[in-house]
Amino acid sequence: MVNRLGLEISVILLAAVVSFVTAFLANISVALPLIARELAMSNIVQNWVATIFLLAIAALSIPLGKLTSKYGLNRSLFIGIIVTMIGVIISCFSFSSELLLFSRVIQGIGTAFINVASMALIVSAVPPETRGQALGLNIAGVYIGLSSAPVIGGIVIYYLGWQSIFYCMLPFLLFSAYLCYSLKDEWTMYDGAIDKFGSIVYMLGILLFVYGFTVINTGLGKILLVAGLALLICFAYIELRVDNPVFEVRLFKNARFSSSNLASLISYLATFVITYIVTYHFQYIMGLDSQISGLLLIVTPVMMAILAPISGRISDKIDPQKLAAIGMGFVTVAILILCFLNESTPLYLIIIAMFLQGIGYGLFSTPNTNAIMSSVPKEETGTASASLAAMRVIGQTLSIGLLTVIFAYIMGNVPIVPEYYPLLMESSRISCIISAILCVIAVCASLVGLRSDVEYET
Repeated sequence: MVNRLGLEISVILLAAVVSFVTAFLANISVALPLIARELAMSNIVQNWVATIFLLAIAALSIPLGKLTSKYGLNRSLFIGIIVTMIGVIISCFSFSSELLLFSRVIQGIGTAFINVASMALIVSAVPPETRGQALGLNIAGVYIGLSSAPVIGGIVIYYLGWQSIFYCMLPFLLFSAYLCYSLKDEWTMYDGAIDKFGSIVYMLGILLFVYGFTVINTGLGKILLVAGLALLICFAYIELRVDNPVFEVRLFKNARFSSSNLASLISYLATFVITYIVTYHFQYIMGLDSQISGLLLIVTPVMMAILAPISGRISDKIDPQKLAAIGMGFVTVAILILCFLNESTPLYLIIIAMFLQGIGYGLFSTPNTNAIMSSVPKEETGTASASLAAMRVIGQTLSIGLLTVIFAYIMGNVPIVPEYYPLLMESSRISCIISAILCVIAVCASLVGLRSDVEYET
């Protein structure tokens, strides 16, 4: 019993630490204005520093579901940590936009391994009756990463330069590598073949679709978008007919699984861009430095970190999708407030919006995760984890892509300088209006799953 409890604690701690690191690396928005100035980036290339990281994760998340389940969750997690560490080290010595973008791809590859393996590891090592609480602690690690990124990042880049935002992640990566290596247990849940052809079709499809979306204002962008969508449809067709699919498409017949995944996708699509919009408003429109901006940005993720374990514990006792729907309702109100951003918007109103968004997402994320992971049989735990990771990063990538598209249409390929600030605010308002509409759809998606009673003791 003691050994089992110690194992559970080690797994939860490991998952929380790596989740903190990957969330931190995903939320480097506070550093982007300084990076753009020092590396002479346009606003479009500036947004790609975030997008390319997420795109690498999105392309690999689905194929890694079965791969990590076959070769071992702990082993896969260790590989992810080492690869991420290599990417971080390259970022520390990046003195050109090209090298920085390359390092972000490496970080994205490592993070894909981490995201898929860590969530499945928790589900495999923690019993169902306390899984919601364990997932809540893991997601709290994510939100601590999100909250500390602007604060730690804002302070260290103010004094030490933007490369320092990557330096400070190395101790956490080393510690998590030690924890991972110390675990003597291994978890494998799949012993079949890997559908290599399906994996390649999926990766090509998602890459073309997302990249095409970010440049949809061009003729090439429209072609790539359609080609990517066609490949993703082919992927679904292939997976329905092979003996060992890389992703079990039939899981989407389960209303709880499909509606919770849809809610996750739409919620990240709607909300991930908000951090960038608020960051740009603080630093460009209000003239705040990175240090002050970082301190202000902590409001939302701190509320998330506080509420995630609590909502996780509650979701072990009541239908998690009820909590998820209520949470997205709070987020909708928050983004509606931000739809009216302009140069005279008082700071306290922005803080209120960030506070409400933190409450909402803290109530949404853990219950929605619990609903997804509890709606599949044990042998599909890796698939569910991969699906959850894919929905998150595809939503985040499309969110940044949407911002890039709106910036391209309204601002063009220009740097963000004072003469273009009115166009920046117009771009931000349009993005918030679209995000608010998407949040309403996410609420509806969460409510749809309430009609399904399918739940497995995984």
